[in-house]
Amino acid sequence: MTTLRPFTCDDLFKFNNVNFDPLTETYGLSFYTQYLAKWPEYFQLAESPSGQIMGYIMGKVEGLLDNWHGHVTALTVSPDYRRLGLAALLMNFLEDISEKKRAYFVDLFVRKSNQVAINMYKNLGYIIYRTILEYYSGDQDEDAYDMRKAMSRDVNKKSVIPYTQPVRLEDIDMN
Repeated sequence: MTTLRPFTCDDLFKFNNVNFDPLTETYGLSFYTQYLAKWPEYFQLAESPSGQIMGYIMGKVEGLLDNWHGHVTALTVSPDYRRLGLAALLMNFLEDISEKKRAYFVDLFVRKSNQVAINMYKNLGYIIYRTILEYYSGDQDEDAYDMRKAMSRDVNKKSVIPYTQPVRLEDIDMN
């Protein structure tokens, strides 16, 4: 049986098995602790009965007026626990928190090459809102999809009307 529980500072020393995936963005300890301090309700993990960290989700709520939204900063599941529905469980948790915070939508960024994740998000009701050129840096810069799902507060679904042209990161308001 999987347990969802709040992420704690101690978990920062136990979650390497989850972060070893090349598609998982890994941040410095100060980044994780900032999220824990500012948005603890958005930082949850899935734990096995033996105490093994199976996966986690880290997010936040941000924006102004009708741009008030939940954001998925990181979602990852250990390779040993994939294809069990844990990512969907974690996403549903973050969406529920966003609903309680009266967000208009939830958004996330995903590499254009990560078709498995893109399909999963589409199955959860997300749409490709826009393409952000060269969002991910590395040996070869890679574009990202900004994917969104409208929450119940966005009655007219204005937050998910897609852009038709790609944008550059410096040209968008990230709030």
